[in-house]
Amino acid sequence: MKTPAMLALAASSALAMPRAITASPIRMDGADPKTLIEEIGRQVTAMREKQDALSAKVDPLDTAQIAAMNESIGTMQSTLDGFAAQMAAAKLGQGTGPKQPEDPEYSAAFNAHIRKNEISAAMSVGSNPDGGYTAPVEWDRTIQGRLKLISPMRQYSTVETVGTAGFVKLFNDRAVGSGWVGETASRPATSTPQLSPLTFGNGEIYAFPFVTQQLLDDSQIDIEGWLSGEVATEFDRQEAIAFLSGNGVNKPQGLLNYITGGSAAAIHPWGDIKSLNSGTAAAVDKPDNIVKLVYSLPTQYQGNARFFANLNTHGTLRLLKDGQGNYLWQPSYQAGEPATLMGRPLVEMPDLPDIAAGSFSLLYGDMAETYLIMDRIGVRVIRDALTNKPFIGFYTTKRVGGGVKNPDAMKALKTSA
Repeated sequence: MKTPAMLALAASSALAMPRAITASPIRMDGADPKTLIEEIGRQVTAMREKQDALSAKVDPLDTAQIAAMNESIGTMQSTLDGFAAQMAAAKLGQGTGPKQPEDPEYSAAFNAHIRKNEISAAMSVGSNPDGGYTAPVEWDRTIQGRLKLISPMRQYSTVETVGTAGFVKLFNDRAVGSGWVGETASRPATSTPQLSPLTFGNGEIYAFPFVTQQLLDDSQIDIEGWLSGEVATEFDRQEAIAFLSGNGVNKPQGLLNYITGGSAAAIHPWGDIKSLNSGTAAAVDKPDNIVKLVYSLPTQYQGNARFFANLNTHGTLRLLKDGQGNYLWQPSYQAGEPATLMGRPLVEMPDLPDIAAGSFSLLYGDMAETYLIMDRIGVRVIRDALTNKPFIGFYTTKRVGGGVKNPDAMKALKTSA
């Protein structure tokens, strides 16, 4: 049991303890984390130094002070440990204690946004900051190309691969002389066939698109493959136009130019492609003239003969009827086979002209016998990474020629002026 003298001595010693080492409460809300840590550290250090000094005296009267100091040190150490744990949790986005944001301005705005009863914190796809980034729009990893109409000239013509820059074809006029003679009559010399050459030139078509290397590397679409396909389609379209209407200058000579009155009508040794008039100005409405067109073609070419016209002309031809009211046009009854006009196949040729005054809107004949396509070299692609850095160029070329090899195997219907 402590005597009054001992209690008075303990009280006076406690009153004599420095204020810096008393276990005062530490407020954490709103305080700067760094300042709090430094203050707690200073108090713990001071308390330990005082404890060591008192312990060295080994005075029984200091026992109460040492116990009180131990309690204060334990309280402040716990506070320091708890504060450290709260700081760690704040960096991980957990806990409810004070946080040390990397961007104080952003954190203040965010806290204001989600604070209850002040600003609505609704999230929606329509606003990217409010969650829209988490709902990305799916996109189609293919590219839809616009329709390009390509005439099937290559499909129905004769195609040959040539190994030189030019191609010459010989034509025989079959003008062999002959005569009737008596048994002992003289046999004078007769004329021999004449051979005439016809030179078919070829032209070169090219494309030179450029693409950055980064786009080739990073795009989720095969840009090089897609671009190659687009160039090939464009080549098909351009050569099909030339096969019908090309002027022969750096390109094939078009079939329409060989028709009577055309720029190439006098080129072929056998003459031009003959035409018939429709009989009506700016219209094709007389079935009799379609019949005449069919039977103007020699029988030898009838077996593989077809009508060729664009889709607008197809629509006009479907309305034609014979004398009994029967349509000349009939639908196909077999998959893959074209409709027929007067029992002959009717092929769509988009690059043929519409029905108009003076136009050749309808062809009839054997296209394989009529037109020759010459492939000198197929499509060639050179990858150019030097001409226009940092772009990659795809220099693409194709050499091809064409011309009429037999004008007798095709006939044309000319719309009357």
